[in-house]
Amino acid sequence: MTEGSQSAIQGPHQAIEATNDRERFTLALFDRLWEQYRRRVSYVQVYEQVVREAGATFVNDHIAFRTFANQSPTTGIASLSRIFEALEYRPAGVYHFPTKHLNAIHYQHAHPGFPKLFISELQTWELSAQAQQSISQALSSHREPLAASLLAELSRIDDETTNATRLADLVDYIQCLPWHIPEQAAVQALNAESQYAAWVLVHGYNVNHFTSLVNSHGVDSLNDLEKTIHALSEAGVPMKQAIEGDPGSKLRQSATEAVTIDVDVSMQGQIGTLPWTYAYFELAERNAMVDPATGQQTRFEGFLGPQATNLFEMTQVAR
Repeated sequence: MTEGSQSAIQGPHQAIEATNDRERFTLALFDRLWEQYRRRVSYVQVYEQVVREAGATFVNDHIAFRTFANQSPTTGIASLSRIFEALEYRPAGVYHFPTKHLNAIHYQHAHPGFPKLFISELQTWELSAQAQQSISQALSSHREPLAASLLAELSRIDDETTNATRLADLVDYIQCLPWHIPEQAAVQALNAESQYAAWVLVHGYNVNHFTSLVNSHGVDSLNDLEKTIHALSEAGVPMKQAIEGDPGSKLRQSATEAVTIDVDVSMQGQIGTLPWTYAYFELAERNAMVDPATGQQTRFEGFLGPQATNLFEMTQVAR
């Protein structure tokens, strides 16, 4: 597929009906992030073809991001969450992954059609002294934090010219490495202790994955996780070996394997590239549960720690 035909494809968030300028801006931001992700993760284009041929619908369930939690400079979940809080997202669930040294918060928007956000952070102070030193060296060159004036503008978007400029600024903020290019030796040494840490070191705040909500496919041939996995496997997409979650449980998840891309690294003062895992495409099946507050049946919209723990491993690089 040519670059021109890629750019002509609309992102999945354009189908969501926005009610105001700020919502339209938020959806445009998600689709700009989708463009690069889709180019890099070739399995997504196969998924799109499978969905198109089946007459199904793609709804994005959630977008995941990774960060370093650190004190000086202050980084972590807030490095990204404040953007989305200014765009009317609110915390909806808190998660802890002690074996991974991770915390996470998932955010939801009042608009029911908007994707959830899952933002995690590595508790850097829990790693070895050597790992902390590698991360601290990178973070010492971290760019300036987001200005309060930018957050103020996002909270009252009403001008198309400002919107276009700010959209480009935010895409760059998320997709451009926020610190100097790391040393190859530091990346590989860090990977031996924490693949998550090495991933963030080379990818920064880039999207880790987008997610298909298989409930929304709307056709019998793709109406559950097993059928969707089978269709993708038949189309040549390598998939995660096991499904997270039992049949009928409130949340079931799977994913493609992660793609590998070349990342920039420094090698004795020279800039070169290193092949490294980037991202995967996730599949989620959400089923009904009884709301303990109301006693009513409702679809589960949260996340489950043990499942997320295993999905974090999808970007593991051989050590």
